[in-house]
Amino acid sequence: MRYAYAITAALLAGGATATLTMQQPVGAQVAQNAPGSINAAAPRPGAPMSFADLAARLQPAVVNISTTQKIQVRSGGNAFSGTPFEELFKRFGGGGSDGQPVTREATSLGSGFIISADGYVVTNNHVISASPEGGSNAVVSSITVTLPDRKEYKATVVGRDQASDLALLKIEAKNLPFVQFGDSTRTRVGDWVVAIGNPFGLGGTVTAGIVSALHRSIGISGPYDRYIQTDASINQGNSGGPMFDLQGNVIGINTAIFSPTGGNVGIGFAIPAEEAKPIIDQLMTGKRVRRGYLGVGIQPMTEDIAASLGLPKDRGEIVARVEPGEAAARAGIRQGDIIVKVDGQDVTPDNTLSYIVGKAAVGAKLPVEVIREGQRKTLTVTLGERPPEDQLINGGQDADQDDSVPDSGQSAPDQATRNSLGLGLQTLTPDIARRLGLSASLRGVVISFVDPSSDAAANGFQPRDVILQINNVPVTTVQAAAAQIDAAVKAKRPSVLLFVQRGNNPPRYVGVQLKK
Repeated sequence: MRYAYAITAALLAGGATATLTMQQPVGAQVAQNAPGSINAAAPRPGAPMSFADLAARLQPAVVNISTTQKIQVRSGGNAFSGTPFEELFKRFGGGGSDGQPVTREATSLGSGFIISADGYVVTNNHVISASPEGGSNAVVSSITVTLPDRKEYKATVVGRDQASDLALLKIEAKNLPFVQFGDSTRTRVGDWVVAIGNPFGLGGTVTAGIVSALHRSIGISGPYDRYIQTDASINQGNSGGPMFDLQGNVIGINTAIFSPTGGNVGIGFAIPAEEAKPIIDQLMTGKRVRRGYLGVGIQPMTEDIAASLGLPKDRGEIVARVEPGEAAARAGIRQGDIIVKVDGQDVTPDNTLSYIVGKAAVGAKLPVEVIREGQRKTLTVTLGERPPEDQLINGGQDADQDDSVPDSGQSAPDQATRNSLGLGLQTLTPDIARRLGLSASLRGVVISFVDPSSDAAANGFQPRDVILQINNVPVTTVQAAAAQIDAAVKAKRPSVLLFVQRGNNPPRYVGVQLKK
């Protein structure tokens, strides 16, 4: 190993001396925060002492958006009906509608920003949507855009896209201040950002912070669960407002917060400009947003599921359902396949299957690599068109079933599954299926007992759940289920993969650890 030396010579009274100092070996690995390394990465001189000039330049293009909604509610009626006080209560204005629906007005507030001098305004779709509290009877009757100089304009909806939660409005005005989208692909964790909006309806408010994370998933199903996370203060009413970089470019649209209290706790999320701009461009031309569709129900590769299949976690997604007649079914993708790559891109938590497919064009032919029964296969898929969000199947709701399952707990196979999995099982007969409100053609084993101390209990398994497959092998009897679990034990696998259905909801995969 070669070493670098520094020799310092100093003239001292009475003679000269040399000091020999051994330095870091040439080419050796150094600490991430070693002085020589950190100096190049330290914040540059000129980091903002103030955001005032930037805010003054950008704030005129950020607007307040308010909606007026008409909501039908049922009145409380006359609490004294049928008593001597009924007429007296009516005389003082009470119970006049006798419980009939009453139309009331409600308002909501949000933010937006102007992207053209002739009045195009970007915001979130949920800002201009009817309040969910109003149910199907809520109707937005008007949208008002208020500029920082307090000028108000009635807005019309040019287009909206529920999947991305984006909307484009138009106000009739000219020579308006406006801002432009930037390139969010160049944004890095640690970069300064500035958020401008109207939190709690207070009016124009500027906050600053840094980018805390990129490609953040917040559990919203669909092709756009991929956000910029920031600690810049974002609160209710900031939705639809812009997130700027220090060059004044819009790199995100503030859309959600994570908060147990409803207020800012330092975690906010913005739709990246790289996703928002192409959608806004389509809406501006009057075109409907079209995105690719595979036609599968998918689940991420959790640690338990991956362990049960002997595969690495966080790589690929497992197909829980294949929609008949859609692109995946036509290409030969099967329930139980693990999709690991699409069009040459690895499927990961940061690059999900929905995200890859949703960005692809309708009709595109894409190679899809799957793992099936331990073997890799490549299939060619011709993408269909993703249906509207409200037409997609909701597979996350629990069935409301109260019928019990007989628990024998006496057979040897049933006792074996209790000992190894913590689940008591019964063969799903047509009679039991009828009592549970299930299809008579359904085949599997129904759970009759759950050990509270088992991993199955921790994963939410309940009596009346039906196990259709174990490790991708159909099980129609308790004996077949016990055999699959025994095979996993002999193979020294720590867990098994269960394909389970609750009520009439779509089945899903769950990895369950075996009892030791």
